[in-house]
Amino acid sequence: MAKYKEVHYFDHEKFFLYPYPEHRLYHDFFEPKTDHQIWGETTPIYMYWYSSPRRIWEYNPEMKLIIILRNPIKRAYSHWNMQRERGVETLSFLDAIAEEETRRRESLPYQNRRFSYLDRGFYTEQIKRLRAYFPADQFLLLKSDELKNDPKAILDQIANFLGIPINHNFSKLDLHSRNYESPLDQKTYNILLDLYQSQIKEIEKLTSWDCSDWLVLES
Repeated sequence: MAKYKEVHYFDHEKFFLYPYPEHRLYHDFFEPKTDHQIWGETTPIYMYWYSSPRRIWEYNPEMKLIIILRNPIKRAYSHWNMQRERGVETLSFLDAIAEEETRRRESLPYQNRRFSYLDRGFYTEQIKRLRAYFPADQFLLLKSDELKNDPKAILDQIANFLGIPINHNFSKLDLHSRNYESPLDQKTYNILLDLYQSQIKEIEKLTSWDCSDWLVLES
């Protein structure tokens, strides 16, 4: 894997200035050894950023993509908590949601990186944008809850997808988490559920998943 998580190469304009992209700078994020067979990195915003699919395809049309989708309501609340923790966000969660559209307009012609709490949860458009460049056999779509509940099975699935030996030995999986200012309450959950309900149904159609657990707060 790259030297650190979230390289942010394919989503940054500074690497793609005329007349050509600076792929050499991307390669500096890696330390390949002679026994390495494949390389990878993890930058979640690639899925959201409009230009990323085309840039990834132009770099390597055989790239394999692993996408882990989280309940979009909990994803939005987690995103807000992260920004609060970093001192980036000063608004309450509901106020930030109310201001999101205005903030996104202020970022045009680009997307808003910091305050796109709701927008990033509309997964179907993002998946379709990626599928316009990459065939289905280069995609692996996973639910984050399944990774949490049965990490061994998911890691086996990832290894098979990548065509690498299954080699993991652990007693538990350490998942990144943070302490929230306050837990997500039912009233707020219901407000976002009204926004995402049709999107969740679209995800079920697109993936053949059962996302009924996303319709309730505690699952």
